[in-house]
Amino acid sequence: MLDPSLRQSPLSNSAVAAGDLITLAERPDTGKINLRASGDTLAALADVFGIAPPTMPNTVARDGMRCILWLGPDEWLIVTPPGEEAALAARLDEALGGRHAAVTDVTDSRTVIALGGSRARDVLAKGCGLDLHPRVFHAGQCAQSTLARASIILHQTTDGPAYDIYVDRSFARYLWAWLIDASLEYGVEP
Repeated sequence: MLDPSLRQSPLSNSAVAAGDLITLAERPDTGKINLRASGDTLAALADVFGIAPPTMPNTVARDGMRCILWLGPDEWLIVTPPGEEAALAARLDEALGGRHAAVTDVTDSRTVIALGGSRARDVLAKGCGLDLHPRVFHAGQCAQSTLARASIILHQTTDGPAYDIYVDRSFARYLWAWLIDASLEYGVEP
């Protein structure tokens, strides 16, 4: 794991972008832990993290700034406030000791871009094949997909609508530029 004092985001030179109907910002320094485990370990995880991982596909369990995104039948992404990831990963490893599970700190592998505003859904629809209609995809849901050919995890955080877009660091600048371009008609300036 990289020393937190040495972390630098690929978007560190990108300002918050806002228009009349769209806002774009980086959500820096969130901790991220990938968890692979079987269903019989969920009680132990709830004891360590304070909330149980969701078992319904494409849903999110949330407690303040902490959340757990369902990525697959035996895979979750745990998102923590900055700096909590190493201690949490150690506690999870200890709680899962001897069980068939994998706890991996992936904090430095993904960048989180926050997209919000009344036209956020329209911006995403320009490059994402998911059905984002509010009847189908709403706050508290997540999905793995692609956006402008970049692999992402999309988490709708509020019905505003607002989204957190988790993208590999190597694609962050590309996706940021794409989102700016896709938002031009809604008043965002390059």
